[in-house]
Amino acid sequence: MKKLFTSAVCFALLGVAAIAQQTPHAAYVYPAGGRQGTALFVTVGGQFLGAVSNAFVSGAGVQAAVIECNRPMQQKEFNDLRDEIKQLQDRWQAVRKNPSGTNVWIAADQSRFNEIRARILKNPPNRQANPAMAETVLLKITVATNAEPGEREIRLRTPNALSNPLNFFVGQLPEFSKPPARAANPDLARFLEKLGGNPATNTPKTDFRVTLPATVNGQIMPGGADRVWFSARQGQQLVVSVGARALIPYLADAVPGWFEATATIYDAKGRELAYDDRFRFRPDPVIHFEVPKTGDYCIEIRDSIYRGREDFVYRMTIGELPFVTDIFPLGGPAGEKTAVQLTGWNLSIHTLTLDNTGKVPGIYPVSVSTNGKISNPVPFAVDNLPEILESEPNNSPETAQLVALPVIINGRIDEPGDEDVFRFEGRAGEQIVAEVLARRLDSPLDSTLKLTDAEGKQLAFNDDYDDKGSGLETDHADSYLTATLPADGNYYLCIADAQHHGGPDYAYRLRISEPRPDFALRAVPSGLNVRAGMSAPVTVYALRRDGFTNAIDLRLKNAPAGFSLSGARIAANQDKAQFTLKAPPRPEPEPLDLELEGRAEIGGQIIVHPAVPAEDMMQAFAYWHLVPAQELAVVVAGNPRPFASDMIKIISPTPVKIPAGGTARVQIATPSAAFADRFDLELDGAPEGITIQSVSPAGNGVEMVLRCDAAKARPGLQGNLIVNVLPKVQPKIPPAAQPAQKAGNQLRRPAGTLPAIPFEIIAE
Repeated sequence: MKKLFTSAVCFALLGVAAIAQQTPHAAYVYPAGGRQGTALFVTVGGQFLGAVSNAFVSGAGVQAAVIECNRPMQQKEFNDLRDEIKQLQDRWQAVRKNPSGTNVWIAADQSRFNEIRARILKNPPNRQANPAMAETVLLKITVATNAEPGEREIRLRTPNALSNPLNFFVGQLPEFSKPPARAANPDLARFLEKLGGNPATNTPKTDFRVTLPATVNGQIMPGGADRVWFSARQGQQLVVSVGARALIPYLADAVPGWFEATATIYDAKGRELAYDDRFRFRPDPVIHFEVPKTGDYCIEIRDSIYRGREDFVYRMTIGELPFVTDIFPLGGPAGEKTAVQLTGWNLSIHTLTLDNTGKVPGIYPVSVSTNGKISNPVPFAVDNLPEILESEPNNSPETAQLVALPVIINGRIDEPGDEDVFRFEGRAGEQIVAEVLARRLDSPLDSTLKLTDAEGKQLAFNDDYDDKGSGLETDHADSYLTATLPADGNYYLCIADAQHHGGPDYAYRLRISEPRPDFALRAVPSGLNVRAGMSAPVTVYALRRDGFTNAIDLRLKNAPAGFSLSGARIAANQDKAQFTLKAPPRPEPEPLDLELEGRAEIGGQIIVHPAVPAEDMMQAFAYWHLVPAQELAVVVAGNPRPFASDMIKIISPTPVKIPAGGTARVQIATPSAAFADRFDLELDGAPEGITIQSVSPAGNGVEMVLRCDAAKARPGLQGNLIVNVLPKVQPKIPPAAQPAQKAGNQLRRPAGTLPAIPFEIIAE
């Protein structure tokens, strides 16, 4: 009985691998939003979407249903249909030329002709199409009248996996959308030309008219430009706000890494009246336009260098709409109320009192409403240090503003060339940290910081500081410096703009304090696909601040029963950890929103912070960014496999000690010793120098031998090893051809993942 059971288990695992599917990837969603109280059809383009069965939108009030999935037909199917339609066409021509001849044309022939033509038009093969977005899913999305306006996330689900998230916005204005664009297909165009027609299969007509206020949705194809016409009255204060990069932050294969939209306003005679290609340092354009006279106007949207593709999606609002350009101060103390000045267009109020009671330190969105329309959100920082306002004059050491530490100073670089200088008293050996929050709070300030002693000797200087926690920043312009004070006495800290710019909008928050060791966490990916009863790898990045070096323990918060973590610890001085999440033995009908948090000791206290879900996105072939997501969505799929959770275990002591230049043995309990004959074990993302030397049967399990290359992995290295389980593919070709077969095996999908194996490299 035991032998039969274990064999069944192994074959069940093989079945898991056999039905494993590629994880669906969504490249774009169009249109990327909808109005409250409406229903709309949305196209999602991507890859591996053929088995999509459900779609989910984060937050309340928005429902999505899958209407159909489309993928380009295979070239052979296209060729066969083309040949068949050519035969039908030849017969039709023969009948026309000789109606009394032997050829006949009946209703069934016409029906078949129409059917083939429709199939080819709907999903033709396209050798020029981008494979990453060649498949599409049509959704029907219903937005409730009380759905909260703003940013959401949309994901697609296949039976066993969940896609990456894409932005989807709930709006308040009437919506206008072009038909979805399709990539040019010269082969199809030639084919249709032979049939006597060539309907547009690329960019639809680019000129269309809207009534203000409006939200306009479109896609820009290569060399294309959309022209949106509207009527306006003299004196209207219109705001044109284009969202392009706001929809898709990074396009991995499009330099500089996103759709660089430009917006130009013309009058009815084609004269240019306004232009913008970015709002300050943000790539998406915003135009404030005072209508000079009543009449017709046009807004042209295009890419700055005339690129285009299906994922060059934009969403533009036009109208007398509220828009906040600046706030001051940029933040306030936790537990108190802060009076904030507002600057912008079409605002009904210019001061606002924000209540920070109950708020923990962080950055919060702030928006206002005018005539029921909600403005753009702007960031507002909350902290728990004492705060003061900058006081002029303070442009030199002689007029420096005296401050007591620790402190956060809210100030402005009031005019071009301005500098703000602050004086504080320090003690010999005291560590000082100075940090600017400006660009990360939407201020245009490109700060510099300079620390000097009482004699004017420079002790530290910084221009730009790269904050890995700001995943949407590509131009890190905030400053950060740290120094150990050499003696008792007065010290001076000077903040300025690196470009010598300035003005009332060049606001900043300057923290001066002793180091405040702390950390933030990012969990990648933001969507996990786990087989029931199996494990899946997770990566959490530690963003260490002010010299924090301690270890961080990770745990699930309020997770449903059956979930657990293995190896969930970020070692001291390390910036990330790979570990595994084990799912319950039963599948879940809906995706679950899990929460991870990290705990660490700082100054004798236990500090707890959430692990923010994120996507690790590549910018233009080179740069990677941790882009925050709204949910850590987990799919538990597949048939119940109770053996997986209690029969595959790491039974060797952990952490496994691997000698540098030597080997270490790891014992793994499996359903049977035959496991090694049916499966391969493969490291996933292991540190360089650590490899699997061999896997062999051992008792009722297997033994894995790990090897460490001393030239690549040094003693003291710690972490987790993630090991995937892949079904063996028995070679069906002569031994001489087996290397090619082995290369093909690299495309196998894992049947599962072992629990994370903690390790440490030791001296041999």
